[in-house]
Amino acid sequence: MTWNWQQDEWPNFSYDREALAPNETQFIHEAGMVHGAIKHLTEGDQSQLTIDLISNEAVTTSEIEGEILNRESVQSSIRRNFGLDTDNRKIPLAEQGIAALMSDLYQHAGTTLSEEQLFGWHTMLMRGRNDLTPIGAYRTTQSPMQVVSGPIATPKVHFEAPPSHRIQTEMNRFLAWFNHTAPVGQQSLPALMRAGIAHLYFESIHPFEDGNGRIGRALSEKALSQNVGRPTLIALSQTICRSRKAYYAALEDNNKDLDITDWLSYFTRTVLEAQQYTQHLIDYLIAKTRLYDRLRGKLNERQDKVLTRMFREGLDGFKGGLSAENYLKITHTSRATATRDLQSLVELGALRKAGELKHTRYWLSILKVPDGQS
Repeated sequence: MTWNWQQDEWPNFSYDREALAPNETQFIHEAGMVHGAIKHLTEGDQSQLTIDLISNEAVTTSEIEGEILNRESVQSSIRRNFGLDTDNRKIPLAEQGIAALMSDLYQHAGTTLSEEQLFGWHTMLMRGRNDLTPIGAYRTTQSPMQVVSGPIATPKVHFEAPPSHRIQTEMNRFLAWFNHTAPVGQQSLPALMRAGIAHLYFESIHPFEDGNGRIGRALSEKALSQNVGRPTLIALSQTICRSRKAYYAALEDNNKDLDITDWLSYFTRTVLEAQQYTQHLIDYLIAKTRLYDRLRGKLNERQDKVLTRMFREGLDGFKGGLSAENYLKITHTSRATATRDLQSLVELGALRKAGELKHTRYWLSILKVPDGQS
């Protein structure tokens, strides 16, 4: 098997620019729309949007790699990194690490990419790892760096990266490419092309013993932010996570050739979908603010507590819908009181009721009731 980095023209990727041009135009247009919509949020909602998106990206970029983290801990750590109030909980090291990386990505999105920043990200990401060396440096092991699946005795090799003795040279060239193709660089590239190439290029080198996927996705977000001139707040990892198989298939299908039109077509569609998610989240926050304005002075303490809990779930809503049993657990009230409270919330237009008897569920009125639940 011949990999892309073994070819004579490496790393000179080729692709159909004309085929990708419409997506580039749409991305820039949508980026402006999202930025304008954010300005219509209250200062508190702008802060909440930032924290929610960064937290979700931190959790889902880890989930793509099979690591399940505690979202509340990640969010608390990010709030601390931004100097905001927290619940002072004890944060596990893994949650601290990805929170630190994502916070740094947001706070230094526009800076020139350096080896120091990459090593810093890797050190953050590997916080608490005692089974891995080196940390905060490129891999040095002599054994091949392979992406494999299947039985140990007969594994399927999906990709093999360059040997460790080539990593320094490869990464020097990658860093030069990344900075030269920036908007102020000597060979600037359109946003989506640059972000997509950056991710595939970095993954093809696979310079670290672990964490390459998470750092590669962070590089894509950094590239997009540089091209629009501000942090993008884009739900890239969340979108990828919903279709992980397609993501891994796209990477594998483009690691043997230098024509990466198919990869960039997949990647640009994914970014546009992520952009739409961000717009939906902004619309959700605006609707939330309007709903609370309309309900001001009409909710009791129990109802307010339940709505706050439901809004915390974001666009995906309360999993399975809110049941009367859920209401009882959250408020610790009587069943009769819970029934009256829920009926009142429906009459006030805060909740929408679906189902009957023991299958009755309640959904926030500003969210669509999932298919099959009405």
